[in-house]
Amino acid sequence: MLAAALPPWTTLEHLDARAVLDILIIAALIYSLLKLLRGTRALQMMLAILLLVLIYRGARWARLEMVEWLLTTLLPYFAIALIVLFQSEIRRALSRFGRNVFRWRFSSRSTAEAHGDLALAASYFSQNRIGALVVLERDVGLRTYIESGIPLDATLSYDLLLAIFRPGSPLHDGAAIVQADRIAAAGCFLPLSLNPAISNQLGTRHRAAIGVTEESDAAVVLVSEQTGAISLAAAGAIELNLTVEQLTERLATLFARIRPPAALPTSPGEARPQTARK
Repeated sequence: MLAAALPPWTTLEHLDARAVLDILIIAALIYSLLKLLRGTRALQMMLAILLLVLIYRGARWARLEMVEWLLTTLLPYFAIALIVLFQSEIRRALSRFGRNVFRWRFSSRSTAEAHGDLALAASYFSQNRIGALVVLERDVGLRTYIESGIPLDATLSYDLLLAIFRPGSPLHDGAAIVQADRIAAAGCFLPLSLNPAISNQLGTRHRAAIGVTEESDAAVVLVSEQTGAISLAAAGAIELNLTVEQLTERLATLFARIRPPAALPTSPGEARPQTARK
């Protein structure tokens, strides 16, 4: 009798494979939409529209006829206003969605190739005493730091890195942030680590590299402008004085499909990583 009193959509007998597929598609679309809106102005507007819809439902339930009439009249215009106000954000979101889909299916450039170009650029910077700071995004998004710099969204290449960190370049003093095999932005500001355990011999560039790895799971490749030494920071620790071969090996380990513990590996005879943990 209880089952008969329940509405038809509450019974599990109607949950067939087609219904499950329908639910998964809707959930994926909602997740993608929220991911695209995260960290943008449009998210606040969407929350405001959701609040208006809740007020409208409450007005209908409470039979507030004037409020219901006003919201019924204005809500369609709000939708049009959103499209006009956020046309650039919508265009960028759709472009990013399509680009990510086709890049996943058709891109022939691997992350390992991009890291190879990065290692070659680090070698050039080291030989010429050019300071550089490159942040490699992993699982935790770096949108907050990306928005502090100049957006590029360009394929990572040896020549582009040399152009970004060329002495005298407007982007030279900031950080370049890499997502997969693309440079998302350059000239970005990073948080400085305040850990007192860090050696006083490490400068601002090193503290910025450690700071962003304390806030996320990113890996940071940096080259000292004073000494030309190549370093790699990850998980709040930094490994100094790496060779190009060692840098390539560390990057391959950090970005392997099955990732090891976050601590940077060291081999016998190598300098231990400078920890930034308390």
